[in-house]
Amino acid sequence: MKDYEFLGKALFFPEQGILVIGDLHIGYEESLVESGILVPEQQVAEAVKDLEKIIQQIKDRGHKLRKVIFLGDIKHLFSYEWKEKSNFNKVLDFLKQYVPEKNIILIRGNHDTMDYSYGNMKDYHIDSGIAFIHGHEAFPEMYGKDIKTVVSGHLHPSVTLAERPGVKKETYKAFLEGISGGKRFLVVPSFMEFYEGTPVNEYKEYFMESFSVIPRKDILLFRVHVVGEDSVYDFGMIKDLD
Repeated sequence: MKDYEFLGKALFFPEQGILVIGDLHIGYEESLVESGILVPEQQVAEAVKDLEKIIQQIKDRGHKLRKVIFLGDIKHLFSYEWKEKSNFNKVLDFLKQYVPEKNIILIRGNHDTMDYSYGNMKDYHIDSGIAFIHGHEAFPEMYGKDIKTVVSGHLHPSVTLAERPGVKKETYKAFLEGISGGKRFLVVPSFMEFYEGTPVNEYKEYFMESFSVIPRKDILLFRVHVVGEDSVYDFGMIKDLD
């Protein structure tokens, strides 16, 4: 029996009460506007709506939410942006209704060049034999003998599907699961609504040694769990996908 659950595009450890959120990229809307693409401001509203639904699912299943961990790239722009900071705080304020502020863990990602949390961001977090990292940088602690599982984001995994050649393709967010360095790795999809991610079945060469802490030879053996509307589906290993 697995010790974790897929809740939409989030990961949950029932025994520890830990909810894990992948790359949120708050500020992505601002980057589109800066590039000349006008989009409605709905990123924060969508994120809060999704989080509210997930928290309700946790309650409905009889579990308790004790801690929320963001796996880095919480913000998108590399420079300071006041609206990005304001939206970042709106998401945190929402979560503080359900867990104490000290139990909202913020992992530093490669986009988190500005720490809007006033020094509370961490390079990694360890809880109950699980190491939580962003995924662009490795730390000796994540390979400690007491660590059984490493949870990361960064890769934005997804899968592109088509009923048959020539038919319109659809892309879906996905989780990855496999073994590397003697540890079980779980890679969480981006929580961002606007961008489904990088299709692992179309860009296998994307998994470069310099981009991820997981070696390419290992990650091609990872299993893919595709996020559908009502469930998450096992699609087998990355190397076997068309």
